[in-house]
Amino acid sequence: MSAATAEPAASLAALDGRDLFSAADLGPQAWHELLDLAATLKAEWRSAGRHASQPLRGRAVALVFEHPSLRTRVSTELAIGQLGGQSVYLFGGDVGIGRREAADDIGRTLGAWVAAIVARTLRDETVRDLAAGAGVPVINGLTDREHPLQAVADVLTMVEALGSVAGRIVAYIGDGNNVAASLAIAVTSLGGVMRLATPPGYAPADDLLAIVASRARLTGGRLELLDDPLAAASGADVLYTDVWTSMGMEAERDRRRADLAGFAITRALVAAAAPGARIMHCLPAHPGEEIEAELLEAPASLIASQAENRLHATKAVLAALLSYPEA
Repeated sequence: MSAATAEPAASLAALDGRDLFSAADLGPQAWHELLDLAATLKAEWRSAGRHASQPLRGRAVALVFEHPSLRTRVSTELAIGQLGGQSVYLFGGDVGIGRREAADDIGRTLGAWVAAIVARTLRDETVRDLAAGAGVPVINGLTDREHPLQAVADVLTMVEALGSVAGRIVAYIGDGNNVAASLAIAVTSLGGVMRLATPPGYAPADDLLAIVASRARLTGGRLELLDDPLAAASGADVLYTDVWTSMGMEAERDRRRADLAGFAITRALVAAAAPGARIMHCLPAHPGEEIEAELLEAPASLIASQAENRLHATKAVLAALLSYPEA
């Protein structure tokens, strides 16, 4: 649709036909409604193996990916199919964004054929440029700035395990990357306490932190910025981490490992957390680096549920952007 910044959707119905660039594109009420829709779609699929409503029947969605993915690609293709639609996967040189053709021209062409575009790009601006020409909803499937689809799956998983995000303490420990930024917006939008424990220079961008703080004031949540992982974990209901070196940062691996040493989820941090605290990681993981290997499959781990919920979260987003009244 339009790459211009818009007010957050106050309700899920207001998201119909819009783009989803950021977790901040959903207001607090829309976040609650989106999670309800995801839970409904998940329960329906588990009980019947199909969806009574097929809002994407006869419609196609393009997946434009500049770098590879397991969870985003498979969950999105399955989500489109389960909602009755057809997916078209375009990777790297298939499109050549910015090399063979400008992003807005690519969006304009695809928008003539498909009902929506899910874009996984190296730069956040690319998703917005695609949307400038598309005329159909464009969904951020991961950029250097945010990963909103992951955040939907994450808070859905928290609600399933804890009953609610409101009042819960979520401690994110490590690199304050795209996943951390979207998660922080989602948690505070739902009235939770978001603790970000990062080394100097590894916190999310200041403008993203300002959004998180604003959401916290609106909902009664809270944002806490710390440089001590143990302090962040103390009394926390959820311990969350992600890889220290994301795709495209391989040249920085040694420096990042040195900077982030000590910012891993360990048994000591689990012991400091609240009784029954849960462990989360968006995957892929580097066992022994950002998380002790045995914790990945510990009884407290929600990691497998997070991965499963990528499917149901993506279905909810697609349904909301393309056909909310029917979903």
